[in-house]
Amino acid sequence: MRNKVEICGVDTSKLPVLKNEEMRELFKQMHEGNITAREKLVNGNLRLVLSVIQRFNNRGEYVDDLFQVGCIGLMKSIDNFDLGQNVRFSTYAVPMIIGEIRRYLRDNNPIRVSRSLRDIAYKSLQIRERLIAETSKEPTAEDIAKELGVPQEEIVFALDAIQDPVSLFEPIYNDGGDPIYVMDQISDDKNSDTSWIDEIALKEGIRRLNEREKMILKKRFFQGKTQMEVAEEIGISQAQVSRLEKAAIKQMAKNIQ
Repeated sequence: MRNKVEICGVDTSKLPVLKNEEMRELFKQMHEGNITAREKLVNGNLRLVLSVIQRFNNRGEYVDDLFQVGCIGLMKSIDNFDLGQNVRFSTYAVPMIIGEIRRYLRDNNPIRVSRSLRDIAYKSLQIRERLIAETSKEPTAEDIAKELGVPQEEIVFALDAIQDPVSLFEPIYNDGGDPIYVMDQISDDKNSDTSWIDEIALKEGIRRLNEREKMILKKRFFQGKTQMEVAEEIGISQAQVSRLEKAAIKQMAKNIQ
């Protein structure tokens, strides 16, 4: 991305830069209906879009796509900017460009989140920002839930749902040697040493049973059949199946010990 000069057919090395006075004059002309002035404002602020999309260069998205989406945010900023406010245009435009890109990434996220859940999440974020401004401290999920009038659990679930997924192979630390990845920090309870040993012991215990006992345990616990169904299949009574099953389990316990 850093080495890419041409994006969407635009030679980024030759983009113009507008001074503050030039921009104010162009805004005045645009508000008077001058379409050319608007085009100059767009072209003169494309470097702003480039600086913003640098923040998203690790998402695996095409630079051209991010640039186009960022340009939409830029044009919205230009159309809605109020010269009467004592704010630099870049201060106003950057959050709008970022917001447009985030909406694009959210809508194209491989993990689909329902619209109602997204609405709760973004309303929660708006309330959070307002409460921080009013109280100068971080509000709790309970505070936000009271303001929004929804259960606290829904707030927590909604905010978790809109978090960007993280690759297991994303490096989180590198001191010049081998990097540490996210997957290195995740434990796997299913494949722990204890479960691995238990599985070996279980297989060994089954191996020592006779063929009829093996067949009964397989049908009962691996195929999910009832004792009556097993009895009908192998031609014995349900009571016999029950007795053989208990005996096999007891024998396995001894074998494992």
